[in-house]
Amino acid sequence: MFTGIVSDIGEITSLTPVAQGQLHRLRIACHYDRATIADGASIACNGVCLTVVASGIERDKTWFDVDAAAETLGMTTARLWDVGTRLNLERALKIGDELGGHIVAGHADGVATIRSREDLPDMARFTLHTTRELARFIAPKGSITLDGVSLTVNAVKDTTFSVLIIPHTLSVTTLSSWRAGSEVNIEVDLMARYAARLTEMT
Repeated sequence: MFTGIVSDIGEITSLTPVAQGQLHRLRIACHYDRATIADGASIACNGVCLTVVASGIERDKTWFDVDAAAETLGMTTARLWDVGTRLNLERALKIGDELGGHIVAGHADGVATIRSREDLPDMARFTLHTTRELARFIAPKGSITLDGVSLTVNAVKDTTFSVLIIPHTLSVTTLSSWRAGSEVNIEVDLMARYAARLTEMT
């Protein structure tokens, strides 16, 4: 489990397609302490929970390897990642950690597309479009995770919604690079999903 509070920005340094393109082995450079990364650990990469299969240090920089399988490549923006791609990273939540965002599973539900970007003084407002299936879980003032970042929804209209990004978030995540047409990973609020399921069963 995660909180949607990004703790580092990593960069892909190598990408190797394996298993006839159905699996990508990624090496990601980061600022985490190598001693704290164990094989089998979960790290959210742009909101996608991936399992560490190896780690080490090269040129005084920590790196870790993860595998992106066919389902991940098909459902998320991982299919677009390449060497040089910067990723929002978050370590798995530990008992006792501060829950600064909201409960995030790291299981991206799909992709949202940025319709527009409005630059404001030190801030930015983004309007995004998603599928009708996911839009029904999105509500004004509700929580949503975009590229691994816990955000509050401002407004919703049909299959579009908007979020306002504050200066701190722009400075410590990759969201400052978002532009109209960019695709981002989306995970809807777990509570909204369970509430909708309960409604369907009554």
